[in-house]
Amino acid sequence: MIPGPHRTKGDSPQLGALPGQVGPFGPYDTGTRDPGGMEIEVLVVPDCPNQQLAEQRLREALADAGLSATAVTTRVIADQAEAEQAGFTGSPTILINGRDPFAEPGAPASVACRIYRTPTGIAGAPGTGQLRQALQAAAEDAD
Repeated sequence: MIPGPHRTKGDSPQLGALPGQVGPFGPYDTGTRDPGGMEIEVLVVPDCPNQQLAEQRLREALADAGLSATAVTTRVIADQAEAEQAGFTGSPTILINGRDPFAEPGAPASVACRIYRTPTGIAGAPGTGQLRQALQAAAEDAD
């Protein structure tokens, strides 16, 4: 789980928000769409240099999509066996409802850094817009 969440709505984390804090889209504890049980997990290797960037962009995309009440967990993948079991193809990997929306077909399991193709070029994390699109697609699939 991302460190420091405070629980203010439905006992789900507000991704680092303080009770009563107002974000760019209004109060964190009101006006958010029920994520309908969406599960988001960030998989990383120990000391991943892109973990913070991925989590920041994910929080922005969740807020943009009206899903700021969605819980996000973080799991460290420490060895090749764990990577193979999780289908982990590099760090960071973001799973939405257990699915990697940025999976490259045929990519082998690997305890390594991962690169993403973004509108601005190669990056260590998906772009905020790409994440927002993936979240919206997952929310529509759940409906």
